[in-house]
Amino acid sequence: MYYAIVFLPLVGFLIAGLFGRFIGSRPSELVTTVLLLIAAALSWVAFIQVGFGSGATRVQVAQWMSVGSLNVDWALRIDTLTAMMLVVVNTVSALVHLYSIGYMHEDPHRPRFFAYLSLFTFAMLMLVTADNLVQMFFGWEGVGLASYLLIGFWYQKESANAAAMKAFIVNRVGDFGFLLGIFTLFVLFGGVTFDQIFPRVAEFEAAKFHFLGIEWHALTIACLLLFMGAMGKSAQFLLHTWLPDAMEGPTPVSALIHAATMVTAGVFMVARLSPVFEYAPAALTVVTVIGGITAFFAATVGLVQNDIKRVIAYSTCSQLGYMFVALGVGAYSAGVFHLFTHAFFKALLFLGAGSVIHAMHHEQDMRNMGALRKYIPFTTAMMAIGTLALTGFPFTAGYYSKDAIIEAAFAARSSAGNFAFLATVIAAFMTSFYSWRLFFMTFEGSARWEAHASGHVDGSHEGAEHDAAGHDATHAHAHDDHGHGHGPLIPHESPLVMLLPLLVLAIGAVIAGFVFQSAFIGHDYEHFWKGALFTGPQNKILEEMHHLPGWVPLLPTIMMILGFLLSVYMYIVDKKKPAQLAADHPILYRFLLNKWYFDEIYDAIFVRPTFWLGRLLWRGGDQRIIDGLGPDGISARVLDVTRGVVRVQSGYLYHYAFAMLIGVAALVTYYLFKGAH
Repeated sequence: MYYAIVFLPLVGFLIAGLFGRFIGSRPSELVTTVLLLIAAALSWVAFIQVGFGSGATRVQVAQWMSVGSLNVDWALRIDTLTAMMLVVVNTVSALVHLYSIGYMHEDPHRPRFFAYLSLFTFAMLMLVTADNLVQMFFGWEGVGLASYLLIGFWYQKESANAAAMKAFIVNRVGDFGFLLGIFTLFVLFGGVTFDQIFPRVAEFEAAKFHFLGIEWHALTIACLLLFMGAMGKSAQFLLHTWLPDAMEGPTPVSALIHAATMVTAGVFMVARLSPVFEYAPAALTVVTVIGGITAFFAATVGLVQNDIKRVIAYSTCSQLGYMFVALGVGAYSAGVFHLFTHAFFKALLFLGAGSVIHAMHHEQDMRNMGALRKYIPFTTAMMAIGTLALTGFPFTAGYYSKDAIIEAAFAARSSAGNFAFLATVIAAFMTSFYSWRLFFMTFEGSARWEAHASGHVDGSHEGAEHDAAGHDATHAHAHDDHGHGHGPLIPHESPLVMLLPLLVLAIGAVIAGFVFQSAFIGHDYEHFWKGALFTGPQNKILEEMHHLPGWVPLLPTIMMILGFLLSVYMYIVDKKKPAQLAADHPILYRFLLNKWYFDEIYDAIFVRPTFWLGRLLWRGGDQRIIDGLGPDGISARVLDVTRGVVRVQSGYLYHYAFAMLIGVAALVTYYLFKGAH
């Protein structure tokens, strides 16, 4: 069964990738989708079997490498954490495959697209089933490659190519730290297999590294380097800049990246290595602080974005911050629980946004939408369910998992925990506001798309924020997901093949929290996890979460209500208020609209100096020094001389005889003058 779960997506990739051109688009779609549906069904069987039954197992695939003391097998580590990730990855991927049959029906390169989706899924499965750090790194780099291929799928668009490169390069920064962390653990433990590392972590609790005359706590250094990799993959603060630009890829790709693969890799890695992180409290403090900053930062940027996909993208970034807060305070199961529930409602929101974009002929700017509830009622209902779950409406999936993280941050009773608690509570308010802002701008109010379709958008339509000069801060334009223009906008509901995945995800977004709360963070915790997540004897965070002041569990719900009410006021009651606020506070508005100017800062600090250094080495080093002394210098002079000598070689005998006569005359003259002296 486990072979089928892991390798069926690989089979789909090989069939669609190698033979898609010959078998055609429809067979490629059907083969890859059916194989993923089978893998998803088997994943649920494995999840129930492992989590609620027999427990962990190890499946040997093959011997991989043996170099000195480094022995690496290709094996599948199947425990509750792995089984949970198998469900998330394969379920969302199967639904994305099914959804893409409708969404991508006009694209002529569908076999390549479905092959990439299956490759992405297989790489993530390699990561989550890894039995050792080397195999995890293989899957880690595999999802990086697949994301590059999918974000830049429409390679005719320059913006798509730039976004793919940006994602790839930013992740290389994090991956460098991850690789150094693997090296550090190998030096400490003499192996990279989890069974070699986890039982011996306590032995190295006080181990030190001597570097630059300073003693460094070895496990802290290893965990910080590993977390650097997680920051890149999971788009945490400072290494987050690639995630919003990844929206240049097709919408199903966005759903897969944000809900099941790529960004969840960092969260999974920290949870998998919880036995190591538990003995590095300083590293956990860093994880907590970075998670809190990310949750707050991304929520502030999401307040003013106008692209429907970018709003949801910043929501993902913020929710990932929540997950790392939970991991940082030692509530690993709460972080993983939110990863599990988040997969359902975030995939629902992205695929729902894709249904909106499909209905609007690939328009993505919410300022050119409105009143769509009348035209696409089913999509509207699904987006409402996703929004309720994301904002933490009582008894939806997000209510159980996100609120648990806020409670865990308070229960930590540390400086980092208090900071994270404050950041996540404020982020909960902003999440509710910008989520309902998206809903109201898209589905309620007047039909602004009618004016846009006729070419009479006046820049003052309801819901639009303006800069201080009174103009739209970003151009309102029809953004074509496929890179083509479109005709008049006549909204229409998506086909059944796109709506069915929305319904399945909506069910998960409603019941996943209630059904699995006890197993993940409740009374069945020990029986469910069976040691897949490690908490030290001093870690009592889950117990502390049940002994909080009464106002703490209520606070996230209060924030959710306040955010909703403010959104209703600004986008239903007083529709001119957003533009007025933007005009009254132009500096703050531009600051948020330009994403805290991180792209501009990185361009000034890294990009421009790199180009300057490159030009210096090219023109000064290569052209002037190397070429000047080499090809354009000594080599050129030798070539000039040889060309002159070659001209003497005419091939005529009388020329050579004349040259010999001149030579003889010169010798005779030399000896005559020499003899005279």
